[in-house]
Amino acid sequence: MKKLSLIILFIFAAGLASNYFAQDARVAGKCMTCHKEKTPGIYKQWNKSKHAENNVTCLSCHSANKSDIDAFMHEGAYIATLVTPKDCGVCHKKEMEEVNNSYHASAGKILESKDAYLGYVGGGTPVVKVGCESCHGAKIVIDENAPNKLSNRTWPNSGIGRINPDGSFGSCNACHTRHAFSKAQARKPEACSKCHLGPDHPQKEIYEESKHGNAYYTHLDEMNIKADEWVVGIDYYEAPTCATCHMSATRTQKVTHDVGQRIKWTLRPPVSKFKDNAEQKRKNMRDVCSACHTERFVEGHFVQFDATVRLYNDKFAKPAGAIMKIINKKGLKERKANFANDIDWIYWELWHHEGRRARHGAAMMGPDYAWWHGIYDVIHNFYFEFLPAARKFNDKDVNDYIDNMLKNDPMHQWFTQKTTAELKESIKDGELQKIYSNLFNEK
Repeated sequence: MKKLSLIILFIFAAGLASNYFAQDARVAGKCMTCHKEKTPGIYKQWNKSKHAENNVTCLSCHSANKSDIDAFMHEGAYIATLVTPKDCGVCHKKEMEEVNNSYHASAGKILESKDAYLGYVGGGTPVVKVGCESCHGAKIVIDENAPNKLSNRTWPNSGIGRINPDGSFGSCNACHTRHAFSKAQARKPEACSKCHLGPDHPQKEIYEESKHGNAYYTHLDEMNIKADEWVVGIDYYEAPTCATCHMSATRTQKVTHDVGQRIKWTLRPPVSKFKDNAEQKRKNMRDVCSACHTERFVEGHFVQFDATVRLYNDKFAKPAGAIMKIINKKGLKERKANFANDIDWIYWELWHHEGRRARHGAAMMGPDYAWWHGIYDVIHNFYFEFLPAARKFNDKDVNDYIDNMLKNDPMHQWFTQKTTAELKESIKDGELQKIYSNLFNEK
């Protein structure tokens, strides 16, 4: 009798489940029928996607619980406009966790940084929304006049570090644009170039001028970009893309959505420093390079890159930072607000623009950005903009620091103590190069 009761219960439960999924399928079918007419572009993007092939429908991603802050009733079902990493993580758990651990997920913290400060006070809120937050991510809020609907002050936004109402961070469609969500698209450098370009971090432009970029654009039809497996050196070998170096599989590494797992230095701050677990991360990147390059080639690149970062740090960034510390500590600036004084802008562009360009150029093998758009600009602005602006305060401590640097630091002595003929001779006999030999330390 007990066994019979269990069988009846199972049949009843199965019937409920069947009815539930049948209802779900009917609602999903209703979504597709309507959107095929109302927004055919969305429908066609979805219809050719892997999601469609695997019966992942509109409702699979957009369905919501009634209690969700952004849930609203739409054509017989509770849905949410915003699909967050938490939603994607129902099926893509590993990828969600990796994104959550990455720099990308924290990009929305720009809201608390000097970039956002300058945007708000120098520009104004509208340009922060369409500029800064469009890449870094906005804090999405609900419209107070339309409960459960997203406010048009923060939506649309596909910033990589978007702060979502459900507490999650990030936006998967920043790289896998809706509604095709193509992994082939995310493998291409164009997927990254919405944000990684411009005067302060021109990775797009650097990649395009590099041999890697040249090889990619001239051999795109041989890149096997739509392959299910995409292992460098096996499935393709003509060129790397951004994804190749920072995310995609190698012969020994799996795909990762944590873009920092192969980066030794952080090149963002005024003075570059090693990241946590830096040597392992460098090892991870060297493994990518080794698919196409010999060990000696790879070693040489990283020795030269590291030396350039140390050059920027030691010769320009650290002295400039020390001078600014004296100025700020002693309250020498005329106006109290950051960016309300000439020297704030000069220092900012020295490290945030020129210094970053030089470092990224060295990292990605872009010679024009390492030199002409990088250290060349740093040299000019350090000696002929920053130091004169600092001396205008006529402060003893500031002037003493500058005088001591120019007199006693071998890297700066050329500026005040040597003639052109003397400097040319020191280049010819190798003496000048010896000043910088310690920067090529491989550790």
